[in-house]
Amino acid sequence: MALDHTPMSSRPCCSLLLVCLLLLPLSWVSCVLPHQPAPPHIPSLVAHTPLPLVRSRFSAQAQLDFTTHCNASCFHRGEQARREELAEQLAFETLYSNGSRTLTAVDLDEDEEADWKPEPAVPFSATGRRRGSAGRRRRRQKRQIYGADGRFNIRGDHFLLDYPFSTAVRISTGCTGVLVSQRHVLTAAHCVHDGKDYVKGARKLRVGFLIPPSSLVNVTLPSAPSKKPLVRWVRVKRTRVPKGWIQGPQEVSMDYDYALLELRWPHRRPFMRMAVAPSAQDLAGKRIHFSGFDSDRPGELVYRFCPVEDESNDLIYQHCDARPGASGSGVYGRVWDNGLERWERKVIGIFSGHQWLEIDGENRDYNVAVRFTPLKFAQICYWVHGNQVDCSRD
Repeated sequence: MALDHTPMSSRPCCSLLLVCLLLLPLSWVSCVLPHQPAPPHIPSLVAHTPLPLVRSRFSAQAQLDFTTHCNASCFHRGEQARREELAEQLAFETLYSNGSRTLTAVDLDEDEEADWKPEPAVPFSATGRRRGSAGRRRRRQKRQIYGADGRFNIRGDHFLLDYPFSTAVRISTGCTGVLVSQRHVLTAAHCVHDGKDYVKGARKLRVGFLIPPSSLVNVTLPSAPSKKPLVRWVRVKRTRVPKGWIQGPQEVSMDYDYALLELRWPHRRPFMRMAVAPSAQDLAGKRIHFSGFDSDRPGELVYRFCPVEDESNDLIYQHCDARPGASGSGVYGRVWDNGLERWERKVIGIFSGHQWLEIDGENRDYNVAVRFTPLKFAQICYWVHGNQVDCSRD
C-alpha cells in the first residue's frame, strides 16, 4: 500500500527502516542504502527590463481535455536546443489584473556554461516498448483512464484540510492548481492561454480554496446543505506564462505547459516545496502522485498515484488515471533529502494532459506531466522570489 493512499502529514522518520516500511513496496537494497544523487545546480537567469505589450483580446476558449501528438523528433527536441533557443523559451509574459501585459526577456549567465545544457533525454525502455499498446488502442475513446479506474475521492474535513491534499486548489477556468508559496499557485499554461491568446476566463482569474461545510462557524446554511465542500475564491493579481508556450501559429508543445498565478493576498495553508525533477529511479517507489478536480466527479477532490513509465528531458510519461479538469495538478514524488535524511514530498512537475507518441512505428498513449528541469525550476523560482539568491536555497 502506498503511503499517500491515506492522508498523513509528512513527518521525520526515526530510521531508514521506518522509511522502508512506510514506503512499501520498495526493494530492501534501495531502502537500506537509498541512492543519493548530487543535488542539481540551479542556473542563474538574468531578467531584462519588462517591455509593455498590447492588451490581450481574451479571445481563446478554455481547453480542459488537452491532447497532443509526438514522434521521435519532438521526443528528443530538448536535447538539440541551443543556448539562444532556451533563453528565448524561458522569456515570459506577465498578465496583470487590469488586462495589461509585459514581456520579459532573459539571459543565461555566461559564467555557467555547463549548467544550461539540457541533459540527454532518457530513452524509452525496452519494457516500455513492449507494454500492451495494442490493447490501449482498442480503448482509444477511453483515453486518460487505463483499465480499472484507480482514482480515489478525498472526503471529510480532516482529509481535505490535511497536507498534501490541502495544497490542491481550483482554477476558475476549470483546471486545478497547487500551492507553492504563501501567494503563488502553479497550474498548466493551457488553462489560461491557448498558445495564441489568453482564454476568456483569464480576464478575471480566480483561485478556489476548498472549505468543508462543518468548518464554517456562525454561518446559516440552506435547509438541505450539500455534503460537498464549499469554495472560497481569491482573485489573481498577475499571471506568468513562459514564452516557450506562447508560440503563435505553430503547434503547441507540452514542454512548457505551466504557468504561475500570484494571489492578491496570501493564504494561510501549507504549501508544497518544488524540486528539480529527478530521474524516476530516484523517486521513492518510482511513483508520482497528484490530486485534482476531475470534471467527471464534480465538487470532489480526486487523488491518484502510479509508477513513471518513461521520461524525456522535458516530460514524464505515465498511466495515472485522469480526466479533464485535472490539468494543472501539482505532480509530486517522494525525493530523498540528503540534509534531512528522509523522503520529502516535493512538486517535480505539472500534469498537462494526454499524448499519442509514435516511436519505432508504434502508437502509444500516455498521460503526461511537464518535468521541472534545472532551467525551468530557476525560472519558476525567480517568478516566486523575484531573485536568484533564494532559489539556490530551495
